[in-house]
Amino acid sequence: MRASFNVRTAVMGVAMAAFATASLFVSTADAQDVTRWRVQSHWPSASSSYEDSLVFLKERLEERTEGRLVLQLHEAGALFPAQEIFNAVSRGVIEMGTTSPAYLRDKLSTAGFAAGLPFAFREVWEAMYFHKVLGFEDVIRAEAAEFGVYYTTDKVYPTEMVLKKPIETFEDFQGLKIRSSGALQVFLTEAGAAASYIPGPELYPALATGVMDGAHWGAAQGAQSMGLHEVAKYHVKPPLTISGVDVLVVNQEAMDALPEDVRHILVDTLEEQFWLRSTEYQYLERVALAKSVAEHGVIVHQLPDEVMEKLTAVALRVWEEEGKRSDKAAEILQKLKDFLTELGHL
Repeated sequence: MRASFNVRTAVMGVAMAAFATASLFVSTADAQDVTRWRVQSHWPSASSSYEDSLVFLKERLEERTEGRLVLQLHEAGALFPAQEIFNAVSRGVIEMGTTSPAYLRDKLSTAGFAAGLPFAFREVWEAMYFHKVLGFEDVIRAEAAEFGVYYTTDKVYPTEMVLKKPIETFEDFQGLKIRSSGALQVFLTEAGAAASYIPGPELYPALATGVMDGAHWGAAQGAQSMGLHEVAKYHVKPPLTISGVDVLVVNQEAMDALPEDVRHILVDTLEEQFWLRSTEYQYLERVALAKSVAEHGVIVHQLPDEVMEKLTAVALRVWEEEGKRSDKAAEILQKLKDFLTELGHL
């Protein structure tokens, strides 16, 4: 669901002035020199982010470049499986894609931090600050650059499970068949669940038929857009993680080949996208969950203290394992711990 005009206008108003200068570079005479990029998404078209992030970005770039940069969008599975999008961009088979760092742990040693360490951040702003102000995105962007890829976070948001039945004890959690990916899949498995990866288009039928007992696909907004609340009535709090689990990747050579003014507009628009979508998503989450409760009888289910205590102990072990993946990962883990200690979370 697209946000209302007034909500988007309010969020974007602060950033609009930054584009006034860049827009002066774009002339009508250059409008005939059109660059078309193929863009493969990991989002199905049914997913809220396909419309609110990717279609919105396409329209924004075409407007700001006066049609000189056109994104040709392909939904999940149209050209490549989700886990192959980064490779396709790296090789220059396509110029751009959306993906998740959860699929990149075999390439980027800090991808687990981007996909989200369980129970690290408690508020969205904390993850935003860690990414942009404390420099985490610079680190993972440098890792991606070794593959000829420009990496930028689409948004930071919570990841929350939906389940077909509530969890009252830790024994209820153990053995649950949960769709997951990345570091969260490792975490849920080590905590005793039977976590496995399923592509987005297969998720609804897996829940509907009982192949899966639960899943995470974003939080309330993602679950609603994929119809998951129709078949999994328990929406679980707190978030498993708050993280930059959706990213945009661009082939660096393709970016470098753009006219200078168009390249600046692209980079600035991608940076603005992070702040806009991270902020907007929080509003849309509240709206989506309220709608699911009212229309589908969804129950907001808070994990019991006993379950949280045991899951947190496992989460801390997962943090330590992620920190062992490289020297960069160890530095990021220490920076994360220092930050969370300052906030009083550790």
